[in-house]
Amino acid sequence: MSVLLVGSIAFDSVETPAGSVENELGGSAVYGSLACQFHLQSGGQGPTRIVGVVGEDFGHHHKEMLSNKGICIQGLEVSEGETFRWSGKYEGEMDEAQTLLTELNVFEHFTPKIPEHYKTSKIVFCANLHPLIQASVLDQIESCRLKILDSMNLWISIARDELINVMQRVDVIIINEGELFQLTEGEHIIPSIERLQQEVGHKIFVIKKGSQGSVAWLDGDIIELPSHAPSQSIDPTGCGDSFAGTLAARLSLGDGKVGVDELRNAMKFATVTASQNLTTFGTHALQTLTFKEFNRQLEKYEQGLSH
Repeated sequence: MSVLLVGSIAFDSVETPAGSVENELGGSAVYGSLACQFHLQSGGQGPTRIVGVVGEDFGHHHKEMLSNKGICIQGLEVSEGETFRWSGKYEGEMDEAQTLLTELNVFEHFTPKIPEHYKTSKIVFCANLHPLIQASVLDQIESCRLKILDSMNLWISIARDELINVMQRVDVIIINEGELFQLTEGEHIIPSIERLQQEVGHKIFVIKKGSQGSVAWLDGDIIELPSHAPSQSIDPTGCGDSFAGTLAARLSLGDGKVGVDELRNAMKFATVTASQNLTTFGTHALQTLTFKEFNRQLEKYEQGLSH
């Protein structure tokens, strides 16, 4: 049950109320693939196949870590120059980052080349990328159960038409609440989803609400789930990517049309994974997460849902 994940690979410098770090391994492809592979591996499935670009400063130990986690990195391109760098700051409830610095470096001219044996992955997940790059990925895919797309406010601002076009080509759209409202000029989730559906067609919509949980729309059925409180809130960077990567992993286990129960279950797993990502800076929580601890947190979350 393989998942193809195309996204960014970065070094992040982050400041939160809990402290700060510099040049931590990050990016949507890294957070997403670590979360995805954790869940594929727990079911004896895999691999997660990533496609991304890094610079000459991307160390062998980073590649080794990803490989040791069971992630296939044959789609990892090494280009002359430096790896994408991002710097951000979180305050208060930490629901939104303030970007301090973005250096695209080799990511600026990234053109994904999908290896031949990746093209029949069961799930294709285009993480946050320019919509024209996402479209180029879809052009290279031969067959899959589901195509999933994530996006961000920047592309809504500067490439809305291209984003709508690529949204029309996928099965599952994952965006956060603010992006949904920006895209539709709405103020409430369900009417905004209905408005977006008029533009992009019949899709599964999953709306991330940060500390307020998530909402999904499937054939008119609405799924609402709260967030899961972590043991400590250190760094929210990558929580949305780990949520999406988990969703991709869980949806790769099924066949045919996605059902409400399948989607709700996938969202529960994604919610708990994102909460664990919060407990450390960078990807350390995802790298060290055990099946025992995840199952303990999942049980705790489900007990809360039943009350």
